[in-house]
Amino acid sequence: MHTPSGVFSPPLPLPPVAPAPSAPLAPAPRAAAVLSPAGFLPGLESAAPADEDSLWLQDALLGPHSADIVRYLGLARDCGGGPVLDLGCGAGRLAVPFARQGFRVEAVDRDADSLERLRAWGRRIGPQVSERLVTTRADLAGLRLRGGYRLVLLAGAMVSAVPPRDRPGLLREIAAHLEPGGALALDFTAHRLRGLAEDPSRTWAFQVPRFDGVEEWTVARQEFDLDGMGEHITYHSVRTGKLSSERVVTATRKWIVDPERLTAELHGAGLRVERRRGHRVDERTESVLLVCRAGG
Repeated sequence: MHTPSGVFSPPLPLPPVAPAPSAPLAPAPRAAAVLSPAGFLPGLESAAPADEDSLWLQDALLGPHSADIVRYLGLARDCGGGPVLDLGCGAGRLAVPFARQGFRVEAVDRDADSLERLRAWGRRIGPQVSERLVTTRADLAGLRLRGGYRLVLLAGAMVSAVPPRDRPGLLREIAAHLEPGGALALDFTAHRLRGLAEDPSRTWAFQVPRFDGVEEWTVARQEFDLDGMGEHITYHSVRTGKLSSERVVTATRKWIVDPERLTAELHGAGLRVERRRGHRVDERTESVLLVCRAGG
C-alpha cells in the first residue's frame, strides 16, 4: 500500500540469531540495506499471506503504516461518502477503518481466510461496524460488479497483482460502476525499466515491529523478469524468542506496471487522471498514487 516515506540506512549485516532446527535460512548478501520499520517498503505492499503461519508478514508490512488510510478517508469524504469498493481488501486494513468512520464498504478478495478475518474484526468492534461491511469473494481478473460506488480503491499496489491482459477489462468494469462525482484511487510502484535491466534484483533487510517479546528480522530479495514483465519477492525471516528461534520463507509474485501503458488503459476505460502523487524511493523506483475520474 502507499506508505509514508522513510530513509534507507547504510548497509549493515543482520544481527546474529540462534540456529533453528527447521530449514536453513538463505544467507543475505553483504550489501543488504537495513530498513527502519517506520520507513518505506518499496515493492512489498501486496504481499499476501499464504497460510496462518505467515499472516505476520502482511500485518508487519502494512500494519504500522497508516498515513495512506487517512489519505484515502479524506478522498472518500471529498467524493461525498460511500458506497466504497475495496478491491483486493485482504483482512480489512482499509475496509474496517472506513466502516468505523461511517462508510458502507464492499470488500472484495479472492482469499476466503482473509475475508473471514475482516468479518471477525468488524464483529469484534460491534454491529455499528459489521453491518456496514459486505464481503465478496472474487478474483479481480474477470470481476463483475453489481452496484454503484462513490470511491473504488485498488490500494496496496493491487493493480500489479492483476495480469496485464486482464487489467483493461477490470478498469472498464470499474468505470462503468462509478457514480457521478466518484473516483478510482490506485497506487503502484513504478520502476525505471532501464535501471531494472542493468540491475534486475535488489536485496534488503528490515526488523519486523512486534510487541510479543519476539525479535524478528526479514531479508527480502526482489527479482525482476523484464521479458515477462513480472517480479518475484522472497522473504527469509528469523524469529527469535527467549527459548527458541524459527526460520520462515514466504514469497509473492506480481507484474511490473508500465506507467504509460496504465495511463493509456485508464483513458481507454473512460477515466482521466485527475491527480498524481509520487514519492521517489531511489534512482530507479517511485511510489505512485493516482486519483482518476470518469471522463477520459
